[in-house]
Amino acid sequence: MIQMVVFDMAGTTVNEDNVVYKTLQAAVNAAGYEFTLDQVLAEGAGKEKLQAVRDILRSGGDFDESEAQEIYADFMIRLKAAYADLHVTPQDGAGEVFEALKARGIRVILNTGYNLETAQSLLKKLGWEEGKQIDGLVTASQVENSRPAPDMIFLARDRFGIKSAAEIVKVGDSIIDIEEGQSAGCGLNVGITTGAHTETQLLTAKPDHVIHHLAEILDLV
Repeated sequence: MIQMVVFDMAGTTVNEDNVVYKTLQAAVNAAGYEFTLDQVLAEGAGKEKLQAVRDILRSGGDFDESEAQEIYADFMIRLKAAYADLHVTPQDGAGEVFEALKARGIRVILNTGYNLETAQSLLKKLGWEEGKQIDGLVTASQVENSRPAPDMIFLARDRFGIKSAAEIVKVGDSIIDIEEGQSAGCGLNVGITTGAHTETQLLTAKPDHVIHHLAEILDLV
C-alpha cells in the first residue's frame, strides 16, 4: 500500500521556466564555455548543483575542481539575483493532486537538488508550507549523498515512519529522479514530461510509468 509520494520540485511540481538551468548555463559559459541549454539539461538536470557543474564540465572533457567550485559560487550569486524577482507558479494541477493524495492518507513530500535556502524560497513564493499543502521538504543540502543516491528518500521515509521504500512513489522530470527512486527501492518510479527530459530520454532509465500531467499519478496510487 502506498504511504508516500515524493515529488521533485522544478519541472515536476514547480514551473519556474527553467531559470535554474538557464542560470547554470550562464555561469558555466561565463567561464569560457559554450554549452547549450539542452546540454546543460542533459548533464545537470535534477542533480545537486555543484555536481551538476562538474558533470557539465566533464561532458566537455577534463575539468579542474577549483574551476568547478568557482563556477558554482558564481551560479549561486546569479541564482539569488534571478530568484529575487522571479514569478513562479505551481505546475498545472499540483495543488489539487496534493490535496487528493492527502485525502487518501498519503504523505506528500517534495525533494530537490537545490539547497535548503533555495527550496524554501520557492515554497514561500508559491505559498506552500510544510504541514499544510505538503507534508515535508527534503533537499540535497540535508543529506550526505545527493541523487541518484537514495539518501533524500530515506530521510523522508524515516522522518515519517514509513516502514519500507516499497510503500513510496517517486515522481520526477529527469532521468536522475528515476534512478534515485530505483536506488531507494521505491514501489513505483514515475517520469513526467513537464520538465527537463523528454519521454524518450526518461524511458532510457526504465521507469515504471511515464506520465504527461500530474493528475495521472492519482490513477497509479
